[in-house]
Amino acid sequence: MKFYKMQGAGNDFIFVEDFNFEIKDECNLAKQLCNRHFGIGADGLVIVRKSDVSEAKMIIINSDGSRANMCGNAIRCFGKYVYEKNIVDKTKFSVETGDGVKEIEIILEDNKTKYVRVYMGEGSYNGADIPLNNLENLIDKEVEVDGKVYKMTTVLVGVPHTIIFEENENYDVEVDGSKIEKYKLFKEGTNVNFVKVIDDTHIRVNTWERGAGATLACGTGCSASVLVSKKLGLVDKNKEVFVKAPGGELIIEVLDEGLFMKGPAEFVFSGETSK
Repeated sequence: MKFYKMQGAGNDFIFVEDFNFEIKDECNLAKQLCNRHFGIGADGLVIVRKSDVSEAKMIIINSDGSRANMCGNAIRCFGKYVYEKNIVDKTKFSVETGDGVKEIEIILEDNKTKYVRVYMGEGSYNGADIPLNNLENLIDKEVEVDGKVYKMTTVLVGVPHTIIFEENENYDVEVDGSKIEKYKLFKEGTNVNFVKVIDDTHIRVNTWERGAGATLACGTGCSASVLVSKKLGLVDKNKEVFVKAPGGELIIEVLDEGLFMKGPAEFVFSGETSK
C-alpha cells in the first residue's frame, strides 16, 4: 500500500487512495498505521475516495480507530493532496466529508500552493446538535469536573469543541483535557481547547482532541475558538483572527455566510507499507 505523510500546522496524517474500495477494516488499519512506535505514526488516517456529490471524498479516522466527521487540518492537507496529485484540476472545488460538503480554495503563489482556504460552516451552540445531555446549550457557564470548576462554552464545528479561556489560571492540556473530554455532559465526548486572548486579532490555542489526545494544532478547534471569542466579545468581530497553535498559525474569518479557515499544508514524505 502506497502512502503519503502530510502535516498542517503540525497536525499529521497518513494519506492513502482507495478509489476501488479495497480497504475493508479502516478503523483497525488506522490504529496500526498511526502507531508512532510500531507503525508510520500520525494523528489520523485520511482515505481518498471518489464522491457522487463532490470532486472527491475524505474519510478521516483518528489514531485510536474512532471515526471523525471532520478535521480542519486534515481537509487542508486533503485539498493540497487532490490538487497537486491532479485528482482535481481547478483551484476551487468541493470535498465530501462526514460533516457534509466543504468548499475548498487553493491559494497559489508563484504557481505553488501557499495556503488552503476552507469553508467550515456556521457552527451551532444547540445542545441537540453537539449533542449535550439535558442542556439546551453550554455558553459561558461554570461546570465542575472531578472537583475542579471550569467556565465552558461548547459549539459544534463539524465536531464538538469546548472552549475554556485561560485568564488567571493556566491549564494542563493532557490532565484537564482528558477529564473534560469524557465528562457526562457530552453524549459523544468533546474536543477541548484552552484559549489565551493576546489582543483583538490574535489568540493562542492548545487543543486536546477527542480520539487523538494533545495535538500540535486543530483546525476545527482553532475555528471554534475564534467563533466563541467573537461571540463573547473578546476579539474584534469584524476582522480576521490569527490563531497560534503549538505547531503553527492559522487564520480564521467569521463572515455572514459562516466560518472560513486558511492555513498551510505540507507533504512530509511518501513510502509503501510492508503489509
